[in-house]
Amino acid sequence: MPSPTPAGHPHETHYDRRRLHQWLTGEARADGVTRRRLLTLLVATAAAGTASGTPRSAHAADRAIVKPLPPQWFIERGTNAETRWEALRGTGHHTPNELFFVRNHTATPVLDADDWRLRLWGSGLRGSPGEDRPREFGYDDLRALPAVTRTAFVECAGNGRSYFTTQQGQTVTGTSWTLGAIGVARWRGVRLADVLRRAGLSPDAVDVQPRGLDADYVSGGENLGRVRRPLPLAKALDDVLLAYEMNGEPLPYDHGYPVRVLVPSWVGIASIKWVGDIEVSAQPLYSPWNTTFYRLFGPSHPEGGGAPLTRQATKSAFELAAGATFTAGQKHVLHGRSWSGAGPVTRVDVSTDGGANWRPAHLHDRPRAGTWTRWSLGWRPDALGATHLLARATDTADRTQPDTAVPNTQGYLFDGVVRHPVSVV
Repeated sequence: MPSPTPAGHPHETHYDRRRLHQWLTGEARADGVTRRRLLTLLVATAAAGTASGTPRSAHAADRAIVKPLPPQWFIERGTNAETRWEALRGTGHHTPNELFFVRNHTATPVLDADDWRLRLWGSGLRGSPGEDRPREFGYDDLRALPAVTRTAFVECAGNGRSYFTTQQGQTVTGTSWTLGAIGVARWRGVRLADVLRRAGLSPDAVDVQPRGLDADYVSGGENLGRVRRPLPLAKALDDVLLAYEMNGEPLPYDHGYPVRVLVPSWVGIASIKWVGDIEVSAQPLYSPWNTTFYRLFGPSHPEGGGAPLTRQATKSAFELAAGATFTAGQKHVLHGRSWSGAGPVTRVDVSTDGGANWRPAHLHDRPRAGTWTRWSLGWRPDALGATHLLARATDTADRTQPDTAVPNTQGYLFDGVVRHPVSVV
């Protein structure tokens, strides 16, 4: 179901509709995106660019991910690594850096902070007419600005994708994540708003587009360039950070060192890692990552696809391995976490008998936006054999996880209640 527009946030559907019309009338630019693709976007919303340059002091890691990936902590998925939920048991509210999932389009670049520069450029910065208006900040420049610390989750839009197939029998494309493509960290950095204003933000600016310093991404034989995705200016000025610390330490290489973008509550693709430049534009911008990817396609969505994804869905997970065993007649305590991009989670209901009966879980955190709520429930099983544990969250926007998720061909935003298999012996 669509996310409501919280007070103080831009109306994202209106924004996308307006900028599509601007592109079609020649007022916007869409590098790497065909006119046909944008025309299908226009149909969808009616129914409901990059700078030149190369990474500085960068080289690819010997493998796609730099940090160790012990199998008791991670499931390796190509260039990605999914956190095992049982590894999070007892780790506290913040995900330790070594346990944090990794989503890479290519390989982690190894960068030198001393040589790193963030270049801001484009028609949305003040300057003489016709200028590219570039502004540069070094690593020390950012760290000298007023710092902000924020606890927030980063979650891949495809988290839970495999359940479209295993629970609902639908064929989808993409990495077959279960629920481990999420992590919560305490991020420290500077407000993107502060950097934009210091760079000379123009009143004509409408979009900002961060771009990473990882290698070009090739899909279907087509080179799409380095990962980049535009943000509406209203979001960029609201709560977006340029983060340089993660849980009190410099960002690890796999999580964006030396600096990454953090866009709270939005799909993970918006939080560009290894950011190297940001285009600030007086024209609406597009990239393959908000046209071809990270939109909803399929029979349940508008012809030509839905609007670009923004806020995350509502989900719940048990801190428990699939197929875990419990001893009959003994008291056990089930632990889990629930989260939502639309607002804090305020209630979690748990079923220990496959959905026949539900009980409210005890919440261990004060509900806060942009992060998860930990919970627990006591259970003394009697019946022997296989069963399923289910958890269902409700947030402050009155979104409750449905029994099934509305399908889409690329398997984004799975929000259905997950049936977690266990056995009683």
